Amino acid sequence: MRILLDTNVIISGLLSSEGPPGKLIRGWLDGAFELVTSGAQLRELQRALGYERLRDRISPEQARDVLENIEVAAIIVASVGQVAFSSDPDDNLILATAIAGRADLIVSGDKPGMLSLGEVEGIRIVTPREALDRLEAGR
Repeated sequence: MRILLDTNVIISGLLSSEGPPGKLIRGWLDGAFELVTSGAQLRELQRALGYERLRDRISPEQARDVLENIEVAAIIVASVGQVAFSSDPDDNLILATAIAGRADLIVSGDKPGMLSLGEVEGIRIVTPREALDRLEAGR
């Protein structure tokens, strides 16, 4: 299964390894699914990990490690098209990456934005808890 984790889910997973986002990151590292991303999303993640409010909770080493793991082990979509499903350009980047990477699921914690869309181009948009439930059901 190919899954795109929204940037907010990756950061949440780094902040707490015990919640659903953290379990998803661990599941990906353990080979439970293939992670889909793009260079643009990686730049967004790198920028977000540099936010001052996160610096005391996610060390620079931890941020570097996760970025390196993603760069080495994820499916990185080289060419991401333009979509306009959302009024938020950052959401459209995630959606376009999922479409180009042929993701099966998009996992997001953005209730008013991404999750409210429900599905785009046949790709379900689910919460981290729903994604975990689907992975467990597929085993």
